Amino acid sequence: MSRSVPEWIAKHDDQKVPDRVRQRVFDAHDGICHLTGRKIATGEAWELEHIHSLILGGQHRESNLAPALKEPHKAKTAMEMGVKAKIARVRKKHLGIKAGPSRLSNNRFKKLMSGEVVDRRTGEIISR
Repeated sequence: MSRSVPEWIAKHDDQKVPDRVRQRVFDAHDGICHLTGRKIATGEAWELEHIHSLILGGQHRESNLAPALKEPHKAKTAMEMGVKAKIARVRKKHLGIKAGPSRLSNNRFKKLMSGEVVDRRTGEIISR
């Protein structure tokens, strides 16, 4: 008879997942990568993946974790960061919050259609 183990729930999003929980998650998923569907081989680098990512509203708890190979996990995380950034940009635009001065307006020089480069502060032609 196995003893019942309560689900691990983090106190905060940055909390490290204990080794015993990593093991339980790996065993619960039979060592299969959540992202590729491939069996994780012995010695292969893997990480815990949040099924519903934290940055998109997921919780840092055992039931939301799955094993994932390191490289596919890195790619998925980068994609999620792009989605989160896009959501933030659209929301700022909707609320009328400006993102700040444009990169181009802070540039000291400008290139004219004729190919000349002009110093914005003095109006002096730098090159022709």
